[in-house]
Amino acid sequence: MRAQNSATGSSTIAVTATRPATDTAPPRVVAAPDSRTGTLLAALGVLAFSLTFPSTVWGLESFGPWSLVAVRSVLAALVAGAFLLAGRVPLPDRRHWAGLAVVAGGVVVGFPLLTTLALRTATTSHAAVVVGLLPLTTATLAAVRTGRRPSRTFWFAAVAGAVVVLAFTVQQSGGALSAGDLHLFGALLVCAAGYTEGGRLAGLMPGWQVVGWALVLCLPLTTAGAAVALAYEPVHLTAHGVAGLVWVAAGSTFFGLYVWYRGMARIGIPRASQLQLAQPLLTLFWSVTVLGEDLVPAAPIAAVAVLVCIAVTQRAKS
Repeated sequence: MRAQNSATGSSTIAVTATRPATDTAPPRVVAAPDSRTGTLLAALGVLAFSLTFPSTVWGLESFGPWSLVAVRSVLAALVAGAFLLAGRVPLPDRRHWAGLAVVAGGVVVGFPLLTTLALRTATTSHAAVVVGLLPLTTATLAAVRTGRRPSRTFWFAAVAGAVVVLAFTVQQSGGALSAGDLHLFGALLVCAAGYTEGGRLAGLMPGWQVVGWALVLCLPLTTAGAAVALAYEPVHLTAHGVAGLVWVAAGSTFFGLYVWYRGMARIGIPRASQLQLAQPLLTLFWSVTVLGEDLVPAAPIAAVAVLVCIAVTQRAKS
């Protein structure tokens, strides 16, 4: 017999063995493990997110920061709405709307806006390393929100990864925080809250629906915001600007969040969040290859240290 899990869209196969009437042993249930699939989905989300900052820099060539954030959210909401209509997905229960509002405020509006404002003055590589603290922030909020307590090994590795990221940030900025760091630290908090609540909701409904409804929920606000911002901020369309807008709308905001929440629902918020320790290092790679920024000498060392932390957190019992 095949049972469908509406929260994650995964299937569980239950096999009941035929036994004699005198055998009182319970039937065996063989569950298909989905840990590897969840890790793969979350990793795809991290890959998509790692391209967000370089794409945002490209988008800022054509749009102002407020216009870029509003237009990207509108486009992503239209894509999500089309999928919801095509699938004839019913409206979420009223009890889920508050959680969806947290997701919308954190990952649809708050994080994109704050990081876009930061990237006006901060380099892509600097912003990427600061946002590398997101896994620890997410794991902390998830522990408070869900009441779960990861093991000491998990926390040790998570804190170690955060220390590496912080040390890398300070070294890169010459011992002083940049003007955009206030925006970046604010982005950490709102995004971690959105990830935590989105991960919880992804255990109750398919992850892509969490993303889709959060985007649609913001559509009236982002449409009005786009109209106002476009009227006040000049637009100079370039190939880079349009490509950056398309990616942050369809790639980062929709596809990235879709696979990310689906992965979190399968392997848990704390473990999935630690995969994001690799995100700043991937973004550093894109900043060099796509934007032509200089590679910081400490980057390879930080990369190895962070990847070790990821390996430990993935093996730690959470």
